[in-house]
Amino acid sequence: MKPAKKVMPISRKGVRADNIYSVAARIMCEKGYEATSMNDIAEAAGLTKAGVYHYIRGKEQLLFEIMNYAMDVVDEQVIAPTRSISDPENRLRKIIELHARTILEGVGAVTIILEELSSLTPAHRRAIRARQRSYFEYLRQTLEQVNADGKLLPVDATVAAFSLLGIILWIPRWYRRDGKLKLERALADYCEIATNAVLRNDGSRSLAPVALRRAAD
Repeated sequence: MKPAKKVMPISRKGVRADNIYSVAARIMCEKGYEATSMNDIAEAAGLTKAGVYHYIRGKEQLLFEIMNYAMDVVDEQVIAPTRSISDPENRLRKIIELHARTILEGVGAVTIILEELSSLTPAHRRAIRARQRSYFEYLRQTLEQVNADGKLLPVDATVAAFSLLGIILWIPRWYRRDGKLKLERALADYCEIATNAVLRNDGSRSLAPVALRRAAD
């Protein structure tokens, strides 16, 4: 029996492909994956159907690419900038801040589409789950290090990791960039809520970074 081939995402072709992913994710959130056609996506992206197929081979492949794009954002904008932070508490704060910011700044629909795993082929589903698990382990290990420093509330690190992700991934369910609540205000409040949910607080200061509070006020 031949070993299973490793599933790799199609090489993305710059800003245009990223725009297709964002547009397609928004439409899929509004209409549902099954009800969304390639024509819907092409029209919303300002392309012909043939133009979309220049970037993507089909709808299931597009869904897989959207999910990979979401995980690329996490890798590049959350994990990479925080790996060099040696202090676990500061690293945790930055993970929460950066992840929340990526969603508030416009990848919310893409994040929701991550719930459509059942629509992927088994191979694609395994590939995305592996990437999700890698990020989860990074967050959980950071929480374990915070706990070793005596700064975590008396909660299990695995439960804390799932809870933090739940708080952050709920953002696109309610936040609207054109709404009354400004991004920096929402970000500061989210960081306050999330850090208070897992970190011990000596009661003398706000847990949200000072720069975030100033930007929000």
